[in-house]
Amino acid sequence: MNARPLVLIVALLAGCTPGAAVPSAGGGTPGGGGGGGGVAVTIDVNLTLHAPSNVPAGQAGGFAPALTNVHVGDTVHFVNSDGTGINHTATLIPGATTFPAGSPFTTSAQTRSGTNVTDNWSTGILTPGSSSQNIAITAAGTYVYGCFYHYGSPMRGEIVAQ
Repeated sequence: MNARPLVLIVALLAGCTPGAAVPSAGGGTPGGGGGGGGVAVTIDVNLTLHAPSNVPAGQAGGFAPALTNVHVGDTVHFVNSDGTGINHTATLIPGATTFPAGSPFTTSAQTRSGTNVTDNWSTGILTPGSSSQNIAITAAGTYVYGCFYHYGSPMRGEIVAQ
């Protein structure tokens, strides 16, 4: 059996799933500069559209999906689709596997930093319509993050890498 129709069907089905990742035609990482057949995963950032839900790390919201499952070799990037003119960030909470009760962020969360999931990364300020740098999934683990401005809303999410 020719593998091309199967790949096309899988790509089309994945594209119908919110937050799903679709491999690029060349097997690299779309927009991520190549990289071993990984996929690019987009996390939508919108406080008004994505209601709170429970994930293993605690209560999350404002990001879709709230719990993002990825593989080592994939990349993640964030897109602010909030049409209300509100700025957001997505900032790693280093070493945490659950969401702290209070905001763990300093103003450094407003500055873009890091490109690996194990780095102390932040998207910096994401204005409506803007997107972040690609965050390479370089190690398996659980990574929790939140928004500097709306952490208590609760604008938080979780990435689980295998």
